[in-house]
Amino acid sequence: MIKTVLFPVDFSMVSKYAFSNCIPRFFSTGVAEELVLVHVVEGYPSGDYYVDFDKFEMEAKKKLDKVASDFKEIGINVTKTVVRLGTPALEIAKVAEDEDVDLIYMPSKGEHILRDMFVGTTAANVARVATKPVLLVKYEWDKARHTVKCIWDARRVFDKPLIALDFSPCSDSVVEAVKTLFEDYVKKGTLLHVVDYGKPDEVKDNMKKALEELKKYAQKFKFECDIEVDTGIASNSIINEAIIKGSTVIAIGKIGRSIIKDLLLGSTADNVMRKSMLPVLLTPC
Repeated sequence: MIKTVLFPVDFSMVSKYAFSNCIPRFFSTGVAEELVLVHVVEGYPSGDYYVDFDKFEMEAKKKLDKVASDFKEIGINVTKTVVRLGTPALEIAKVAEDEDVDLIYMPSKGEHILRDMFVGTTAANVARVATKPVLLVKYEWDKARHTVKCIWDARRVFDKPLIALDFSPCSDSVVEAVKTLFEDYVKKGTLLHVVDYGKPDEVKDNMKKALEELKKYAQKFKFECDIEVDTGIASNSIINEAIIKGSTVIAIGKIGRSIIKDLLLGSTADNVMRKSMLPVLLTPC
C-alpha cells in the first residue's frame, strides 16, 4: 500500500483540475494514506533575487495551504506543504527524497505550453530524474468547453496493470514496486515481454524462453496474470497491448537492457511515457 503521495502543484488549470477532481477520487479508493504538496517557484538565486523569493514564497504558501485545507475538509490527510526555489523537476525530485514518499503523482501538462514543446514537460523531466516511482497521468485540453478533460478514471487506475518486463535487473524493481504500492487493488494483470533482440532465426526460440520466464514472474503476484510475448518495437508493442487488454496503467522500469541503444534512440520507457494516453508508472532502477 502507498503511505505517502507527493503531488506537485503549479496552480495551472491542469493542476487545479487534478486537485479538485482526480486526487480526491484517487484517495477515495483507500490506496494511499498521506499527501504532501509541493510548489516550486521557478528561478535561480542571484543578486537580490532572494528578496523577491520571500514574497513569492509567502504568496505560494498561502495558495498551497488553501489547497491543503480544501483537501483536509474532504478527509484527505495532508501532512505537509513545501515551497522551493529552483528548477521544478529537480526540486520536486529532491522533495520526494527528503520526505521519503512512496509515489510522485504527476499530471503530464503544466502551463508553459510553448516551452514544453521544446524541452519536455516538467512531469516528463521529473519522471526521468526522480529516484522514487512516478505515476504520470495524462490530460487533454477540451477546446469546446475550454477546460481540462481527464481521459482516465482515477478510481480504477490500478485495476488492470500492464507490467512490461525486459528481464534486466530493472524488472525486479518493477515487480517490487507493483507488489509494494498496489498489489491488493489489482483485479487482473498482464505481464508483457517484447523480443526486440536476436537474429531472425532466433526469434521463435527467444519467444519460447521469454514465455517460460514470464511464468516465473507471474508466480510472484497474488493476482491473476495474462502472459504475453510480442516482437517488434518495444514501446509500440507495450502501448498496443495495453489498449487490447483494456489496461488501466502501464508499469515499466526506467532503464532497459541496452544502455547504448537507449542513448541513441531514446529508451523504451521514455517512448511509452511520451506516447501512451494511459497512466504510466515509471519505476527507477
